[in-house]
Amino acid sequence: MAYENILYEVRGGIAYITFNRPKVLNALNHATLTELREALEAARDDGAVRVVIVTGAGEKAFVAGADISELARANPVTGQETSLYGQGVIRMFETMGKPSIAAINGFALGGGCELALACSMRVASKTARLGQPEVKLGIMPGYGGSQRLARLVGKGAAHEMILTGEMITAEEALRIGLVNHVTEPGELLATCEAIAKKIIEKAPLAVKWSMEAIERGMEMPQEEGLYLEATLFGLCAATEDMREGTKAFLEKRAAQFKGK
Repeated sequence: MAYENILYEVRGGIAYITFNRPKVLNALNHATLTELREALEAARDDGAVRVVIVTGAGEKAFVAGADISELARANPVTGQETSLYGQGVIRMFETMGKPSIAAINGFALGGGCELALACSMRVASKTARLGQPEVKLGIMPGYGGSQRLARLVGKGAAHEMILTGEMITAEEALRIGLVNHVTEPGELLATCEAIAKKIIEKAPLAVKWSMEAIERGMEMPQEEGLYLEATLFGLCAATEDMREGTKAFLEKRAAQFKGK
């Protein structure tokens, strides 16, 4: 499938999605979000894809935010529509049933930070800068930042980032739990690929249902979350992969999972 604003490639069980608008620091306009949705649908429906890695083209930006030229024309109706559309696309990272890793190679601001927040994990280059600067433009986060950021780093840190609009360094993002790892710029993609390969070695259905337990369980009272976990655990026990995994462990050999 040909795209104008992103690059999409699958190799070794990994789908690579690269935002490819370096002249505008990979800003998210409506067309780019539409292509992202199509790429995520392709990754979701492709049995060869086990993990998605998303990054930005060039050395300066992951995604430096939404396209301000589009936002400047918004009114109350189109503003809400824009927010809901972006939220729906970005939500797919959490619902497609496959892990995603944001390889943050530069500025991840506004919608770029919000996109990274929806990924399963975030790995940042030492040169990365993250932030939610929307208040500087007279608006607020609209692609889920006000919700996911607080859940990830706590209310205090989320309030400070969103209300001041200031960027933070990769090291500070690591300290507050916004990113999982910080790497040298040249090691960013390799670090993400190493994590992806560890996931690919594991049972696909167990990975999928573990993600579902985490994503849905976060929004439930603990008792309901525990029941969901037990239900999904029961589903795992019905799979061929469970029988293969336990047998391989007892036989002291590597398991050969088939996603069944």
